[in-house]
Amino acid sequence: MPDADRSDVQKLNDPAAVSRPGGRVARLRRRRGRRMVLLAVAGAVALTAASAGAALILAPRGKGGGPHRPGAPAPAPAAAGGASRAARSGKVAAPVAPGRLVNGRRQPVAVRIPESAGGRYVLVPGTAAPPRGSRGPVVRYMVEVERGLPITGAEFAAEVHRVLNDRRSWGHGGAMRFQRVARGPVRFRVSLTSPALTDRECAPLVTGGELSCRSGIRSVINARRYGEGAATYGADLATYREYVINHEVGHALGHGHEQCPGPGRRAPVMVQQTKSLYGCRPNPWPFP
Repeated sequence: MPDADRSDVQKLNDPAAVSRPGGRVARLRRRRGRRMVLLAVAGAVALTAASAGAALILAPRGKGGGPHRPGAPAPAPAAAGGASRAARSGKVAAPVAPGRLVNGRRQPVAVRIPESAGGRYVLVPGTAAPPRGSRGPVVRYMVEVERGLPITGAEFAAEVHRVLNDRRSWGHGGAMRFQRVARGPVRFRVSLTSPALTDRECAPLVTGGELSCRSGIRSVINARRYGEGAATYGADLATYREYVINHEVGHALGHGHEQCPGPGRRAPVMVQQTKSLYGCRPNPWPFP
């Protein structure tokens, strides 16, 4: 033991010295007490820092570039352009894998549709001519999309035009051909509509936010069905979209509902296939 420390111990053991509160021994005892407290605190801080450093080194790094601490949930990859409005609100729709093959067809991505949107239609600008080589009288039509829906007008209009001018659709065999316009007289309008506005447009028919209808010259396509499909078609959203367009335009062309001709047979396109197949097989085309 160093001399200075031995001397201090002897003085601490001296009853007379201890009995003097203001004496040198009392001051030494107070200093030694403070020194021991400081040493204990410093040791604890050093031990904590060393543990944290080891955890940061051993833990895997998150995809965001920062360290991932053990016990914490792994950080999700940041979306391009920042968090979406749905993510910020905490209401994040389940992701849907694009390009899935169903019935041999590459599927579009399903779109979650809100109950209501802007409440007013926006006419899709531009025109689309019938395909070259098609025959028959020209039928003019317009496409409109309710403001605020998460489906673009250009995307919807392109699908409507493709479907109507398919050889299996209403123009089959040169019966007619379809031209999309943005002005002038038209035979019908194809209108993509939120469930809430569909109920209003289709009244007094009861669509319950689920079905589509014809209302005047409008072929009202319920955006929930177009975006998410129907149980009768399962995961084949691409084929269901063809059905709902052909069915509602069929009403605009003067066709009424039909019945299933028999179990296992192909359903006519004017069967209400969104509600049920009635024992038939699904079919989206007037002339399959």
